[in-house]
Amino acid sequence: MHYKKQKKFATNQLKMPAKNWVVSHVMLDLALEAILRKITINRDYDIPYLSGYSNNGKIIYIDRHMPKSFLLKGRRILTDRFLILHEAIEKTLIDELNLNYLFAHQIALRAEKEAVLADDISWKEYDNFMQAHIKEIGDERLTRVPKNLDIKPYRDEHDKALIKRMKQVMRRKKK
Repeated sequence: MHYKKQKKFATNQLKMPAKNWVVSHVMLDLALEAILRKITINRDYDIPYLSGYSNNGKIIYIDRHMPKSFLLKGRRILTDRFLILHEAIEKTLIDELNLNYLFAHQIALRAEKEAVLADDISWKEYDNFMQAHIKEIGDERLTRVPKNLDIKPYRDEHDKALIKRMKQVMRRKKK
């Protein structure tokens, strides 16, 4: 973490200098910590498009083949934190505000981008890495799909062939 703990308020928020309440990597770190206290991460399955979430939003799935990090100019970049932030925001917007997946995804993608930039990481390099793995993972044969994976994003994308393949694997798991 990039902050020092200070006197806590009754709301369990840290007392921060005013400028940190605007746009801050510190606040993004705190937000991610809050999300991580409420969800479980699972990397045991094949998840189309890198990551997804359970129907109830309590589990965020990251594809089992997705690397946890990549090297950028000698610096190890951990990627899970950004995927978790994206998926948690997306799922909340869909469930709580009844937003269409495409709208929720755009908002979550912007939050993900801001978190990447706040960690002083090139968005272009990060996105190139992610896009390469979306294609690579998307091309794989699905053999392990969690039975409680929320398929609403795939329905909203009208990816009927993918949904059919996913459901076949999900049904096999139930037997």
